[in-house]
Amino acid sequence: MLDRIVNFCLRQRMAVIAGTLVLVAWGLFAFQHLTIEAFPDPTDTQVQIITLYQGQPAEEIERQVSIPIERAMNGTPGLVRVRSINLFGLSYITATFDDATDPYFARAQTTERLRLVDLPSGVQAELGSLSTPIGEVYRYTLHGDDGDALRLRTLQDWVVRPRLLQVQGVADVVSFGGLLREIHVRPDPVAMAAKQLTISDLEHAIENASENASGGTIERGAEQLIIRSEGLFNRLDDIARIAVATRAGTPIYLSDVASVQVGWQPRQSAATRGSDRDAVEGIVLMRKNENPSHVLEGLRERVNDVNDHVLPAGTRIDPFYDRTELVGTTLRTVGHNMLEGAVLVMVVLIVFLGSLRAALVVAVLIPLSLLCAFIFLHGRGMSANLLSLGALDFGIIVDGAVVMVEAMLARLAMQGSHSTLDVIRRSIAEVTRPTVFALLIIVAAYLPIMLLERVEGRLFAPLAQTVVASLLGSLILSVTLVPALASLAFGRRMKHKESLVLSVAARIYRPTLLAALRHPKIVGLLSVLALIGSGRILSQLGSEFLP
Repeated sequence: MLDRIVNFCLRQRMAVIAGTLVLVAWGLFAFQHLTIEAFPDPTDTQVQIITLYQGQPAEEIERQVSIPIERAMNGTPGLVRVRSINLFGLSYITATFDDATDPYFARAQTTERLRLVDLPSGVQAELGSLSTPIGEVYRYTLHGDDGDALRLRTLQDWVVRPRLLQVQGVADVVSFGGLLREIHVRPDPVAMAAKQLTISDLEHAIENASENASGGTIERGAEQLIIRSEGLFNRLDDIARIAVATRAGTPIYLSDVASVQVGWQPRQSAATRGSDRDAVEGIVLMRKNENPSHVLEGLRERVNDVNDHVLPAGTRIDPFYDRTELVGTTLRTVGHNMLEGAVLVMVVLIVFLGSLRAALVVAVLIPLSLLCAFIFLHGRGMSANLLSLGALDFGIIVDGAVVMVEAMLARLAMQGSHSTLDVIRRSIAEVTRPTVFALLIIVAAYLPIMLLERVEGRLFAPLAQTVVASLLGSLILSVTLVPALASLAFGRRMKHKESLVLSVAARIYRPTLLAALRHPKIVGLLSVLALIGSGRILSQLGSEFLP
């Protein structure tokens, strides 16, 4: 089978090269559309259930909110475990599902279960955003010339945040710092006692005052006019003019028994940045499984638009964290290491093979194997990151091609009357099977890593899959492309050049081998001592670094 493939590739060399060009185009397309991350996402499929119950201690939160929700979640398809955190006025429940569960299916099932929960009056459970703990891709602060923390937080909540949520791939925008604007109604106990009013009277009056109502229609000739009563508050005076009660036909307004003014919610925390001791910060969370490069590109465009056309003069969004910088650093690191590895492999090939053409034939497999890995990642919908790409070993990738090219050079140096194609065919036939089996053994060594599950699998399985994809690509190219390129590169008679490095190594190795064969017991004893010494070194390292 392998011999027929090699013979076909030698006869149809142009077709093989054309297929390689198609592979290059496909790989470049996959790379351009590939999701590039700085590191893999190891998190499980989770759904957060957040419930606010103001003024209640943690014990009541657990008894009246968390336990009923946990009971309702039992039996949900794909559910692995449920954990809850109860704080003053807050219940935070995390439902973890197995890896095969789709995140949207998990959220839909959770929403259905929450409808069955009997919570206290006025308490409503909500789902957290569809993001992961590593979904923070963008951070910024809102700066203004006046430094008014109340005005900046209002702009953040009502102007900036809604526009950033419109960017595709953004799951949520979390706001920190500043002052949350409120309207404070401060009752006057003396005036209320004089008017015979209670706090409940004021509460009901305020709740019922801010409502719009419809008065039907009035026909005027051929027209029909819609009557609408506007009751929404527009100014503080509108609240102050609420009629709380009437005494002897005289209305008692809210301003008669209370003061109405703008205030802010009691502060629980503050955000600072540099010299700004009261900053307003925003954290953008990316939706799970989105491409951070595309999301951040849309975010930067939207931030520029908000700065230029939406925010008032003197107020700007000032970003201080952008995941693009980390992704760019990752790409530069991977590219730098790959370039150094490729150059080092080239130098080693030239030194040991003694032929620049042979080194180029082997080195062409490095970028092509990398493109095969990109095609695999894009086809599987996986991301390329520092862990998966950084594990590529170019020495192993070109190992099979090195063996084949070295066998060709050895036979071509003693070509005789045979044609170049015949010599290449015979030399490849001698080493194809052991080379293929050797690469398959290396591939089999990665299979246990590919079978890892949950967090370990999400971390290391992409690494193993990327390496295996590149090795299989190298294997296919070694059997197809390398013979075709070798027949073109070695078209004329080759003069055998003995490598100086190999000559020196052979002179050193020959007497060493003879001495080892004459004294096998000494070699065995030295091997045992070396094994014992390495074991002690490993145990010392383990005691120093492990708790």
